Amino acid sequence: MSKNLYVGNLSWTCTEDEVRTAFEAYGEVTSVKLIEDRETGRPRGFGFIEMDDSGARQAIEALDGTDFGGRNIKVNEAKAREERPRW
Repeated sequence: MSKNLYVGNLSWTCTEDEVRTAFEAYGEVTSVKLIEDRETGRPRGFGFIEMDDSGARQAIEALDGTDFGGRNIKVNEAKAREERPRW
């Protein structure tokens, strides 16, 4: 079973490969998606990592609040996205 993690406060210069490498130290990473602004294409400083359940727990404990690329990142289990009305 896999878990979806939220990682926030990322440096705009960090890459998906750098994030994948950091999280792979704790378990099998299925996917990494760093979110970009739709209009400008610039990174928004957060993303989502999907990884195995036990590795996800270890990654949260080990990486939450640590320095990554010069910033203290926030790592926790991602919450389900709420449906928003389309205007």
